[in-house]
Amino acid sequence: MITVTEATATAVILKRLSDEGVSIWLDDLSRKRIASGNLAELIATRHVVGVTTNPSIFQAAIGSGEGYEEQLADLAVRGVTVDEAVRMMTTADVRAAADILRPVYDATGGRDGRVSIEVDPRLAHNTSATIAEAKQLAWLVDRPNVMIKIPATKAGLPAITEVIGLGISVNVTLIFSLERYREVMDAYLAGLEKARAAGIDLSTIHSVASFFVSRVDSEIDKRLAKVGTDEALALKGKAALANARLAYEAYEDVFGSTRWTALAPAGAHKQRPLWASTGVKDPAYKDTLYVDELVAPGTVNTMPEATLNATADHGDIHGDSVTGGYAQARADLAAVEALGISYDEVVKQLEDEGVTKFEAAWQELLEAVATSLSSKGVEGE
Repeated sequence: MITVTEATATAVILKRLSDEGVSIWLDDLSRKRIASGNLAELIATRHVVGVTTNPSIFQAAIGSGEGYEEQLADLAVRGVTVDEAVRMMTTADVRAAADILRPVYDATGGRDGRVSIEVDPRLAHNTSATIAEAKQLAWLVDRPNVMIKIPATKAGLPAITEVIGLGISVNVTLIFSLERYREVMDAYLAGLEKARAAGIDLSTIHSVASFFVSRVDSEIDKRLAKVGTDEALALKGKAALANARLAYEAYEDVFGSTRWTALAPAGAHKQRPLWASTGVKDPAYKDTLYVDELVAPGTVNTMPEATLNATADHGDIHGDSVTGGYAQARADLAAVEALGISYDEVVKQLEDEGVTKFEAAWQELLEAVATSLSSKGVEGE
């Protein structure tokens, strides 16, 4: 456990980040983290005010089996399907985390204290099934501080509008392109308009838009290395930050529009940009790069624990590091394009890969749970 002295020392940088208007969320969840008191400790000592999950996170947590033995045995006795077993376990974890974060939710008027759970990734290209799944998850978790994650695929956009229109808070995930991000914000505003027309209190609806960061550098850096010129190599590590900064510019534009100002008096909340995939994948870069350089008011940064710890230890938080960099960001992306690297091609590839990776992780989770149920004498199918 972290001592009081250690907590005070490590909280300074994270408090500075929070004071700059960045909500710190943890990109991880497991039964062990909940039961051990670790999540509560991070909230108390590390300024963590939210939790995000995804299929890969649950695959790692439940696939290990640690902490899930008793529930798995009960589910096996009941003879539930594998899909039902997975949903019972994941929603139980999210419900417990939501209860731990409830004081934060109450203290921030619903802005933070949030826990996100994703619709079945196999439904990413099915609008009606995504809507039905989102409604079911909201009902299963049954906590006001849950957010339902919907991927920003073409099929996901109308689902976002419909689910927001029902008064359900949404975390839109797997956003890579600036064009798609604007479509996501449009879908959110359309949902708010629909909710208002239905007489729903807009102040009860919150949303974040998860804009992915590190994966952009991973793909573009790989292509820059293939070009291999000094000019190309000098651009490594710049595209992801440029992309995210221009996303924030788009956010300022949309939430400064007349369409938004017509909704704000009804109690509507801005859909905050959430920086996702902020763990640095290239060891040549500082491990807090996507935290230090993406500080802007009204944002969320969801971090894996390693990034959270690195930021607490040696993050360099020096005020707003986003809004003054729009011109340079445009220049950096233009320079990448000038080398023959297509932005549109990269972001389309990343979206496709993101959906595929989550589908694969979900399938691995299903297989691991099927094995566990079977080992307890029940097929689970």
